[in-house]
Amino acid sequence: MSNAPPPTSTGSSKLDAAKQVAAAKTPEKLSGLALYSRFALAGAVCCSVTHGGLTPVDVVKTRIQLDPITYNNGLIGGFRKVVANEGAGALLTGFGPTAAGYFLQGAFKFGGYELFKQQCINYLGYESASNNRTAVYLASAAMAEFFADIALCPLEATRIRLVSEPTFASGLLSGFSKIAKQEGIGAFYSGFGPILFKQVPYTMAKFVVYEKVAEAVYKRVDKSKASDRMQTVINLGSGLIAGFAAAIISQPADTMLSKINKTKGLPGEGTTSRLIKIAKELGLRGSYTGIGARLFMVGTLTAGQFAIYGDIKKMLGATGGVEISKT
Repeated sequence: MSNAPPPTSTGSSKLDAAKQVAAAKTPEKLSGLALYSRFALAGAVCCSVTHGGLTPVDVVKTRIQLDPITYNNGLIGGFRKVVANEGAGALLTGFGPTAAGYFLQGAFKFGGYELFKQQCINYLGYESASNNRTAVYLASAAMAEFFADIALCPLEATRIRLVSEPTFASGLLSGFSKIAKQEGIGAFYSGFGPILFKQVPYTMAKFVVYEKVAEAVYKRVDKSKASDRMQTVINLGSGLIAGFAAAIISQPADTMLSKINKTKGLPGEGTTSRLIKIAKELGLRGSYTGIGARLFMVGTLTAGQFAIYGDIKKMLGATGGVEISKT
């Protein structure tokens, strides 16, 4: 009785050996927790590195928003004034809560965006999701940012307090514990409304503009043939444009967030009434105070985030995500 070849055999020992070599060289596609944990880690690192690295710009931007009369010479003038008055070390005020807060936020934001995008695809079906991909991008970004802000809000409140009151505490742990002890846990979330108002439109604009710009580029550039360096450049350029759009959309809420976290409210004064009062005091023009510094900051960090995110995903082998762009 002759030995039949295995069901997966081609009938040729040489072809079978070649198939085994090719299969060994092909990276395994990840899924589930293994995939989305890598998305989350890549997002955590890219947000922590970029936001932490731009702490000096954020310090000056926040000072301009909170005290536009003193800091009235733009971004460069603001740098000079902070250094002259407080020393160069003041430019790193709030670095701890910034790096820690955006590490958590980045994990929820990028990991959540990929997860919710996949859930939309599962619910709608691939073809329907692809045809309505702008709505999928917007909904996925909004849901991811909501959960990201729950993690970010306490650390952002601590950062703003440290920047606006340099003598309040010596760093993240002392500032965090002092706010909790003196004002209660609720004080960390006094800016939750403004941070949602700021971050949700910001993230929606950030992801949808990035996706659209990248999609337009890849209609002219074959992604499968583009080198890793070229893909990083495309991520940088798409991220820069997305950052500018996101900064303009979210600037009024960013200014209000800085104002509401500067000091605690009056006895019996709710968050909503404080927001209404601040909005009336600022007006439209006042709400865009510091827009130059923020355009530079957000454009730079968003470009950096998408470039770092893409590179880390490749390093971690996170290649199993579903793309719905039409390129």
